[in-house]
Amino acid sequence: MSMKFVLNETSYFGKGAREELPAEIKKRGFKKVLLVSDKDLVEVGVTKKVEDILEDARIAYTLYSDIKPNPTIKNVLDGVRACKKARADLIVAVGGGSSIDTAKGISIIMTNPDRADVKSLNGVSNTVNKGMPVIALPTTAGTAAEVTINYVITDEDAKIKMVCVDPNDIPILSIIDSELMSTMPKSLAAATGMDALTHAVEGYITKAHNEMSDMFHMKAIKMIFKYLPSAVNDKDEEAIEMMGMAQYIAGMGFSNVGLGIVHSMAHQLGAVYDTPHGIANAMLLPTVMRFNGEVCADRFREILVNIGRPDAENLNDQDVINTFVWMLSELSKSVGITQTIKDYGVKEEDIEMLAEKAMNDPCKPGNPRDVTKEDFIELYKKAM
Repeated sequence: MSMKFVLNETSYFGKGAREELPAEIKKRGFKKVLLVSDKDLVEVGVTKKVEDILEDARIAYTLYSDIKPNPTIKNVLDGVRACKKARADLIVAVGGGSSIDTAKGISIIMTNPDRADVKSLNGVSNTVNKGMPVIALPTTAGTAAEVTINYVITDEDAKIKMVCVDPNDIPILSIIDSELMSTMPKSLAAATGMDALTHAVEGYITKAHNEMSDMFHMKAIKMIFKYLPSAVNDKDEEAIEMMGMAQYIAGMGFSNVGLGIVHSMAHQLGAVYDTPHGIANAMLLPTVMRFNGEVCADRFREILVNIGRPDAENLNDQDVINTFVWMLSELSKSVGITQTIKDYGVKEEDIEMLAEKAMNDPCKPGNPRDVTKEDFIELYKKAM
């Protein structure tokens, strides 16, 4: 049986890597940029670090920043209108998953106008044309949107997060500049770091995992356990740079093999309560891993051995599960994430509705353990 693996073309890493942007734009022959970012990044001056480079290089651009933290169909369609009005031939996305996901949605609709309803992009897409070129400069170390074939858009009417999976949306170039990431407040650095860990852990145990994806995910897990606390708590420059690389490495893996029900459940919290995605993942990860441990204790044992617990080789399965769940919880606490989903507005009477939505989430089939609606209900209750 053949195995398909999709990676992006070119990436730059390191402090100040954004300086490579003008030369890449010019050698590729682009003339006008739609710069996609969010209002918070504009206000705190992060977007300006990229604007200054474009201006110094005399590259014309139009800024579009009307984007919510959980970007919506309206955000994408407004961006399409802005792109057409600007007559842009390149999209440059500066920000976290919200900005880059919005840019991907704009990109796909610009070249596939028959999908302008956006809703038809949900799930595994069958778009015909490669999206309008996107260059991505992430400002968070978590989503890996700059290297994946996925993007997530909220359907506010239906209150669901649409997980769009489409090789035609992958950026042509990614620039992972730790100086852009160093501006993150502690809470955002913690949330996005735990998002990256969730990607790596779920990717390592998903049904579709393979030797190549295992390589990426295990490396990312080791790096995140090593560097996340100092990147968040100490603003250590090396740790921030390594977290930028770790989340990218995890993205190369899960983009090709999928995720699991931590994401299925987290997507509903984001859609219904506007819970930040990384926080939702962090709150749900230990509970779901205890549930999944019944079928993948051996995979947990492999992870433990690689993150400083060689004694796991001699532990029974239940002790392995308990130890792994404890280490996940402790890492989350060490970066200040101690909330439960109840703290973010989840009510007991909402749980059946959340479970019903989670059953239809595109990440569910990849989970290593089969799950029913009743399982989802119980998991949400335990996460309260």
